[in-house]
This record gives sequence, structure tokens and C-alpha cells, in this order.
Amino acid sequence: MTPLSHAEHGQAAYRIRFDWGLTGARAMVADACSDDVAVVVDVLSFTTTLTVAVEQGIAVYPFPWAAAEAAAYAEQRGAVLARGRREGPGAGNPSLSPASFAGLTGVERVVLPSPNGSTIAFALAEAGVTVVGACLRNAAEVGRRLAGLDRVSVVAAGERWPDGTLRPAVEDLWGAGAVLAALLGAVGTEGASPEAISAAAAYDRVRDHVASAVLECASGRELVAAHFERDVEIAGVADVSRVVPTLRGEAFVGAGNVGAGNAAGQEG
Repeated sequence: MTPLSHAEHGQAAYRIRFDWGLTGARAMVADACSDDVAVVVDVLSFTTTLTVAVEQGIAVYPFPWAAAEAAAYAEQRGAVLARGRREGPGAGNPSLSPASFAGLTGVERVVLPSPNGSTIAFALAEAGVTVVGACLRNAAEVGRRLAGLDRVSVVAAGERWPDGTLRPAVEDLWGAGAVLAALLGAVGTEGASPEAISAAAAYDRVRDHVASAVLECASGRELVAAHFERDVEIAGVADVSRVVPTLRGEAFVGAGNVGAGNAAGQEG
């Protein structure tokens, strides 16, 4: 990845960081070392779908959205190619919808493209950091598991406006904040950037009613209007999963240890 010109934009002075989107992710890992961990949060819906899939023992391969090579990539890996949410599941294929993985059987590997979370995860893999997927469902577990690490960068994926620019999505702020709240609760705020502390505070503001907040936010209302209310309900449930999807090679799997050089606890 090409580093940005200002280390300050990557929050280089801090060991716990928070930023938005692909550009923010690249800025935070511009000075990356092999022990660093980057956490991608895309609540509606890549990392929620990822978490639900990994809970079922499915290996998930992230892939850039709308890439023409996706079908060949999946075939070469003996994986099912997930469809776009609005295409729906077809002939055994799940989609970006987390509900499409409910009761899914006979699938061991899935290539899961998405325009935001998956694209960011795919790009971060090139930076040499350990990439973890988090959502509201597993945020507390992810934060707890990262407490022993030296440097953690948390990325809220956000959405896209029709012109392709970043639309900061509040549900991703809450999901990233939930991870950071758990992490800072374990290690304190020393070494955390103001951006990371602020994201944790944003989650604390909605912690007691986060499920209804996700339903009422712009992205949630959009999906409800498109008849995907069940996806929003699944995404809005906090701290019900102990899985920590971690990119090992090309695929996310449930990891016992997180980080190349630091053990952060064992999965139970």
C-alpha cells in the first residue's frame, strides 16, 4: 500500500486507532509491522454475515465487489460464490444477507464479495497485518481477545453514496465503538487515539438500545424498506458470539490466537 504523506493522519502516535473506509484503513497501516491487527467492521452486512458463517465452520474468502474474476476465484478454491443480497440465494448459494446462512448445510467455503467490508479486508491483507472481522454480535469477544496486542487499528467500513464517495454509516461507528469499548475497558485509554476514544463513547451512548438504534438508522431503514428486516435484526444483536473471524491466508476462519506474535487468548 502507498503510505499517505502525513503520519498524523494514520494516528501513528497511538497504538489503538480508529478511522473510516478504505483510505482510513490504508492510512492506519502505513507503518504496519507483522504483529499489528486491523479490525474491519461492516455491520450491514459483510462482517455480520462473516461472523454468522464462521460460527457454522464455513471458511469465508473476502473479494472485491463486482470483480469479474470472482467466479473463477471461487471455482479455483472449491468455494461457493455468494450472490448480492438483492439477487437472493440461488441453487444452494447464500448471499451477502446473514439470514441466507441460517440452516445452510453442505457448504465449507464461500467467496463473499461486498463493496465495503470485503473490499477493505482484501486490501488490508496486502499490508502484512492480521485482519479480523467484527460486528455487534462478536464485538465484546473481539475486544477482549485483542487486549494483549501492541497495536490495533479499527476500521468502520461505511457505505457509499451514488457518486462513490464514502458515506459514514452510524451502525459501523457503533460496531467499531463496541470493539473499542471492550478493548479500552480491558486496557484503559492510555495509548488510544482521540478518534478511538470517541468511537467507544458513541457506542456507550446507544449500548442499552442498540438493536432498535440499528433498525432506526438510515442503513437499517433502507434494508427494512427492501424487505430485509431479518438481516437488520440479526445484525443488531450485541455480544452473542464468541467467534473471532481472522484472515488466515486467503480465508477468514475462527481463530484461537489473534496476531502474528502475540497470543490474545483461546477461543472457548
